Amino acid sequence: MTCAVADGGAPLRRAAAGDHDHRGAAGDHDRPGDDHDHRGAAGDHDGRTPATIALLGAGVIGAGWAARFAVHGHDVRVFDPAPDAAQTLERALAAARRAWRRLTLAPLPAQGSVTLAGSVAEAVRGCELVQESAPEREELKRELLAQAAAAAPPHALIASSTSGLLPSRLASDMSGPERFLVAHPFNPVYLLPLVELCGCTQTSPETIRRAARLYRSVAMRPLVLRREIDGFIADRLLEALWREALWLVADEVATTEEIDDAIRFGAGLRWASMGTFLTYRLGGGEAGMRHFMAQFGPALALPWSHLTDVPQLDEELIDRIVRQSDAQAAGRSIAELERIRDDCLVAVLRGLAGERFGAGEVVALAERNLYERAAAAAAPRTLADGRLVLHRALVAPSWIDYNGHMTESRYLEVLADATDAFLREIGILGPYIDTGRSYYTVESHLRHLAEAHAGDRLTVATRLLGHDAKRLHLFHELLSDERPGPIATGEHMLLHVDRAAGRTTPAGEEVLARLQQIADAQRDLPWPDAAGGQVRGPWVPAP
Repeated sequence: MTCAVADGGAPLRRAAAGDHDHRGAAGDHDRPGDDHDHRGAAGDHDGRTPATIALLGAGVIGAGWAARFAVHGHDVRVFDPAPDAAQTLERALAAARRAWRRLTLAPLPAQGSVTLAGSVAEAVRGCELVQESAPEREELKRELLAQAAAAAPPHALIASSTSGLLPSRLASDMSGPERFLVAHPFNPVYLLPLVELCGCTQTSPETIRRAARLYRSVAMRPLVLRREIDGFIADRLLEALWREALWLVADEVATTEEIDDAIRFGAGLRWASMGTFLTYRLGGGEAGMRHFMAQFGPALALPWSHLTDVPQLDEELIDRIVRQSDAQAAGRSIAELERIRDDCLVAVLRGLAGERFGAGEVVALAERNLYERAAAAAAPRTLADGRLVLHRALVAPSWIDYNGHMTESRYLEVLADATDAFLREIGILGPYIDTGRSYYTVESHLRHLAEAHAGDRLTVATRLLGHDAKRLHLFHELLSDERPGPIATGEHMLLHVDRAAGRTTPAGEEVLARLQQIADAQRDLPWPDAAGGQVRGPWVPAP
């Protein structure tokens, strides 16, 4: 049985008995080495080849895991007897694809398959990782983990998504507890990068190391706990805030909306970049944290909070919270609120990525890895006349303006992406950029020749018009599968820059050698009629 996933994703399937092919016929993607063993030494996974991930549970957290792993190219098998498991997975996959397309322009890998398995043993067969995300009942989790440990390959990592149960208790019925750990994510799992890793006394250091590497490969930020503790780190902090928030409602000091406003218009914005301690360090001024503690530390003794008490959650308080929460939602559905949440998270993450700070570091590194994988996997296509095709794009509905066609800024975006693809082709990748050298665009000239509409498939054909040790002259033609001829052209001059010195500098020898290869291959192409042009009109002075 195949359940189609909206938005062009790989299909969600129910596995047939003895089914070893993890690709559905529809949406099949051939990938090098897909049918071979993906493990390195001792089952270590490098994140650059597809792995099989087994998920036990397809609720909000389990489906979020499925979406994150599948979007990053890994095949997923899911065991969940719930009748709506397929629908929950489909919604999460659609939301994850939408979020990641908004989060990054980097080419994502071919989406992994998502298959519903009929048993724990079927789900964990041949997997690299078992991720348990069942309801927060210790007995149920222990039973599932014991079954998984008995059926999974000896090299497989086994992790629980528990938000607070101790790993030493969860592992008590397992065989091979040295490969078990807690990997606690945060909702939405497909978008938030944090995953808390917590082992027990039997967990091997190698298990923690391997798990951290695997989660990093899907753009996560592992936070390794120094020892096991109930609730780990983040949930203990969140629990303290939640208790105080409940007291403020119970004491009728504030409504649910007013409490949320106090967070989202104030401290929440700071927390996204600096957290608590670094923020308070700034509060101490030039004297730093010591001055802050001396000034504000005594206030901790004041009876401001109820952190050690819990309000009585009687029907009256619950009804009050529910009424206020309903009013706060203003009639918006859960799906609408989830979309708003995801869009806002993407905006915050994009902003942080520009600063390379906080979670933005994770996004920036993920983009770099995605670009490098794509560059390594895809050979450039050369048209019959010698032009290079290094970038393609699909016109998204969000790119359409009030006139019904692609807005002009998107033309520049697609051509700029083609320039980036050309730079990667000549070796301007992470290791080179880490030396402090790169190319900067200093001049661009665009011509808009025809319209593009939602769903159009675009291709950029690239010419190298000229280069020397410090300069690079490119000419792009933006082509559409829907109509003949270019719909736009872009001409760009770039300078090779030493960023630390703040000045131009000769490019590396390997870069110049690759540029010369391209120049030689395109030597006989005629000069484009539009190259070297400018905006014209009777009011433009003659040069």
